[in-house]
Amino acid sequence: MRGLRSTGHVFRVPLDHANPSSGTIGIFAREYSSLDHSDDEAARLPWLLFLQGGPGGRGVRTTQLTGWMKAAARQFRILMLDQRGTGLSTPADAATLAALDSPEAQAEYLTHFRADSIVADAELIRRRLGSPPWTVFGQSYGGFCTLTYLSNAPEGVDRALITGGLAPLEGHPDQVYRATFARVEERNTEYFSWYPEDRDLLRTIMRHLDDAEEYLPSGERLTSRRLQLIGSYLGGNTRVHGLHYLLEDAFVLTPRGPRLSATFLEQVNALVSRASQPLYALMHESIYCQGSASRWSARRILAEYPQFREDAAEPLLLGEMVYPWFFEEDPSLGPLNAVADVLALKEDWGPLYDTGVLAANTVPVAAAVYRHDIYVDRDLSLATAAAVRNLRLWETDEFHHDGIADDGEAIFERLLAMTHD
Repeated sequence: MRGLRSTGHVFRVPLDHANPSSGTIGIFAREYSSLDHSDDEAARLPWLLFLQGGPGGRGVRTTQLTGWMKAAARQFRILMLDQRGTGLSTPADAATLAALDSPEAQAEYLTHFRADSIVADAELIRRRLGSPPWTVFGQSYGGFCTLTYLSNAPEGVDRALITGGLAPLEGHPDQVYRATFARVEERNTEYFSWYPEDRDLLRTIMRHLDDAEEYLPSGERLTSRRLQLIGSYLGGNTRVHGLHYLLEDAFVLTPRGPRLSATFLEQVNALVSRASQPLYALMHESIYCQGSASRWSARRILAEYPQFREDAAEPLLLGEMVYPWFFEEDPSLGPLNAVADVLALKEDWGPLYDTGVLAANTVPVAAAVYRHDIYVDRDLSLATAAAVRNLRLWETDEFHHDGIADDGEAIFERLLAMTHD
């Protein structure tokens, strides 16, 4: 492809690394390197493992080296995992989970799809590739996984880079949602100060959805509370302004009066459907669980923020919170309703981080914390940074959660340099 070579790898790994007799699953990884290096030169480059956001997101597919990948490929071979359950790895979705005979069995299977298992896969793959300790770059949830890597297998990491991904090391998921609801409210306020006309327009669309039946291209009725999920735009640095373009497409005049346009409904469908990422909805709250159940944390904390209710006088847009009604309104999630409830009530989640190991960490770590991040709270991130020895912190208000999509090359080079200082 343009300026790059791409090579696929498939690995068989245990479903349960603590019990190799549990059976195996497949993990797909794609290797990217620059054609600026000859085949022989590329084969001698050190590896960089990229852990993407999620949970439940597949590895980046690219046809040319741009942004952070362009910077990384100057001195690394990049290994892009399809984390277990995603992409070309053995899938975990409604179709495959149906082979298990109960929601409880499905939930037990999915306990092996968290950061600890992803890290165990990565470390096994590193050894099979014959790589010495490699550089690990974690974005968002990938940063959470990187902290788990530093906890469970620091001997496999030469240096670690983290962007928008310093997870709280301890505590209940409730603390996360209290913090992020507040950040999302601030971002709503900022957005509507730029586009005050969109405040009335959003309200008009939501009340229209309460009174009229509008259907997404996937066939289900669009509700006002589901429309609030277009707030995912708010987590972007420049992407946030795309929300204005989305809303301006909302209505068309018809013989029956104003209706939502096909263009608008198509765009909304892409934002609110979890058909391509079911593990995100299933596993999202569990990524914060250690020894306690989430009990649908975001839904409970929502009661403390009534301004986010869909029937509020001035309704706000939501962030990445997950609610039980997702599994009622999204057809792709409907078959997973029962297992989602089992996971929400699961108490015996194992640990994801070893605070003692992190406090004594010797691996160079550089982390970017985005001051107004609506997905990974700044204050919780700073507490984690203080608890990890040998971590150098860069706090900035120049970027939001998707900073590496805006200026990935500069961010990557800055963090890499910080680990060399």
